[in-house]
Amino acid sequence: MKLVLVTPEIPYNTGAIGRTCVALNMELILIKPYGFSLDEKAVRRAGTDYWKHVNLCEYDNWQDFMDDRKPPRDGLYFFEEHGAQSVYAPEYQKDAYLVFGCESAGLPASILKGNDDRIFHLPMISPLVRSLNLANVATAVVYQAMRTQLGG
Repeated sequence: MKLVLVTPEIPYNTGAIGRTCVALNMELILIKPYGFSLDEKAVRRAGTDYWKHVNLCEYDNWQDFMDDRKPPRDGLYFFEEHGAQSVYAPEYQKDAYLVFGCESAGLPASILKGNDDRIFHLPMISPLVRSLNLANVATAVVYQAMRTQLGG
């Protein structure tokens, strides 16, 4: 499984997600542009001393990623606050790409277009919360997606 961040904006979130990727031996794919520099202290601080172990791949844009990786459509899982299906619905493929957008705007409409059946959300019960932190959502989703591979 691979975790994809499209135009991440907050270095702390990227660092924390990188740390989760190290813990689970997952590749972290970052799609530019970023709202920060990867050499910023905040990325390293959030990933602590694990950042050097992140299996990291970068792409200049979404199309470069698609052209290089050629992921099958059913191997792409997009996560948005208003996705029609819950993260608990699919049986995740072992080679899945778990795709998350930037903190302020989510995934671009151009990426989501025609993929309505591939868009999932992490349920929130309280109406008092508009959204969750990207690093928290990514971690929750990754563990759910890997449940069968982790023996759970």
